[in-house]
Amino acid sequence: MKAVLTALALLAAAPALAEACPPAPDIAADLDSLIDEARAAPTERFARPVAERMWALWTQAPDARAQEMLDQGMARIRRADYPGAVAALDDLVAYCPDYAEGYNQRAFANFLQGNYRLALADLDLALERAPRHVAAMSGKAMTLFGLGELRAGQEVLREALELNPWLSERALLDEPPGEEL
Repeated sequence: MKAVLTALALLAAAPALAEACPPAPDIAADLDSLIDEARAAPTERFARPVAERMWALWTQAPDARAQEMLDQGMARIRRADYPGAVAALDDLVAYCPDYAEGYNQRAFANFLQGNYRLALADLDLALERAPRHVAAMSGKAMTLFGLGELRAGQEVLREALELNPWLSERALLDEPPGEEL
């Protein structure tokens, strides 16, 4: 009887187990290499393809289902369907709560709607999962600027620029004040 109950419990749990998101791909070594390339790039023109390869890493979802949700959310962002994008990305983060890009893209959709507090919360979640996600860092800087938190935005932007000194947002960086003689 106990074996039958155990088998029934496993059968009942099978759909839930089948819907579990696998871990996100381990991109640490590839990202290290790309960060080194970005730092060594002599110009923005040389750094641009490096940044594109970073994006390719970050947008590599854990499985086909997650990839479809991410692609749908990003497509909706491109069409300016921000509520639709947020809904698709809500599904992604519910399915894959450890996948940083779901939070980063949902933050972007919220940022574009002017929902800076929601964007900031998602950017923090993305950066908890992927601390060297340069795009999430620059997005956080932009969001902090949008909230009027200029000093904090400058700090985060400096951190992002340490990883990729060729980000276009570098134009927003204030020069630190010099020392008085």
